[in-house]
Amino acid sequence: MKYFFETYGCEMNIAESASVEQLLISRSWEKAEHPEEANLVIINTCSVRGSAEQRILGRLGYFEGVKKIRMGDMNSKIRLEDMKYAAEFYKENGAVPLTLVVMGCMAQRLLDDLKKQYPVVDYVVGTFGKYKFGEIIQAVENGNKPFKIKDEETYTFAQYSYEQGAFSTFVPIMHGCNNFCTYCIVPYVRGREVSRRVDQILAEIDFLTKANVKEITLLGQNVNAYKGEDGTTFPQLLEKICRHIDETKSSIKWVRFESSNPNDFSDELIEVIKNNPHVCRGFHIAAQHGNNEILKRMNRKNTREEFITLAKKLRSALPGVQLITDLMVGFPGESEEQFMDILSLMEEVKFESSFMYFYNPREGTPAAKFENQIPVEEKKARLQKVIDLQSKHTTEVMSKRIGETIEVLCDIVSRHDESELLGKTEQNERVAFKADKKLIGTFVKVKIISLQGNTFRGEII
Repeated sequence: MKYFFETYGCEMNIAESASVEQLLISRSWEKAEHPEEANLVIINTCSVRGSAEQRILGRLGYFEGVKKIRMGDMNSKIRLEDMKYAAEFYKENGAVPLTLVVMGCMAQRLLDDLKKQYPVVDYVVGTFGKYKFGEIIQAVENGNKPFKIKDEETYTFAQYSYEQGAFSTFVPIMHGCNNFCTYCIVPYVRGREVSRRVDQILAEIDFLTKANVKEITLLGQNVNAYKGEDGTTFPQLLEKICRHIDETKSSIKWVRFESSNPNDFSDELIEVIKNNPHVCRGFHIAAQHGNNEILKRMNRKNTREEFITLAKKLRSALPGVQLITDLMVGFPGESEEQFMDILSLMEEVKFESSFMYFYNPREGTPAAKFENQIPVEEKKARLQKVIDLQSKHTTEVMSKRIGETIEVLCDIVSRHDESELLGKTEQNERVAFKADKKLIGTFVKVKIISLQGNTFRGEII
């Protein structure tokens, strides 16, 4: 039998899709080349922005047509030329049911309402219902009718989140968020913070070592707020992981973590990073805004000045460190003067790159009811100014690295030139260089020769 995943949103969703895929592989399922020929399609959803949900709803409409054609209904209103793989599958195999599962944050937000509005969906699996996937897969294998998923209140971590054959993978260590930023839907769909047991994390690292994985990224909605059952803090966990990697002579060389809250980026954490070369010197730390009044109304727990101080501490303690951030424009009530504080923060910190977006009201969050919502056109105009400035800073910051010789993890073959590989640096930058594809999954030394867009060009030393 065959499966197909469509995964939207954050790294946690990617990890959770991979954990379900491991279960399918263990039961001898194969990955379909096209979703229209799969027995099971799983859409892992995102609710952070309304645009993501609208895209997913469009896919549900598409799969409604696919299902009809798979069962021989060629009178579907969807054009047959858009359904060629489904039509070919029916021609070759006859009527074979397709089971559609929607999981993730949007599934959690809507639950039963999603299935009522879109009967094409066979199973709605919320954030806390993933433990039921074994039963879902078995039901599909046996040709049983879909059963109702009971949503639980306790989050269960998957044993592994490894994608077959990968040398770089995610390791979820905590889930949920207690911060309740006024614009954010995450605490409502992911729940309160839950931290994974240390022994489970180390056991997964041992499994990944056997799979010859070279790089891991520790994941959590608020990753550096980790607090284990035994009281282990995130800095202590990071130190234990690095020590375990050394003691077991693990294949894992690089350790990353995402996403970090500036309020939890302690001096102790900086010291642990400084003393452990396994931890990569590139950090994604969300600033969100540069104005203290807006930060307060966002319910962020830090000030502009505290963020700037953190950036200075990191650069002082960790030479070569690069910072990535999130920046939101157009929060309700944001004045032109307050908006300018984002630009001045960018000038002061000089982020290597940013995830930039304008405020999008999310139903169920406090900010959606705030007065003085900014018109969309104004939000777009402000966002463009942020994008332009960040583009300038990215070129400026990355250009300073031309001439350096750096370590690179060979990643994939270039789409533009099969004689070239693309790799990533410790700071998670992209580098293109001539090399044999046999080097994929290994570390090499590369001298940076030039910068093309946001990608370095280099040559192996």
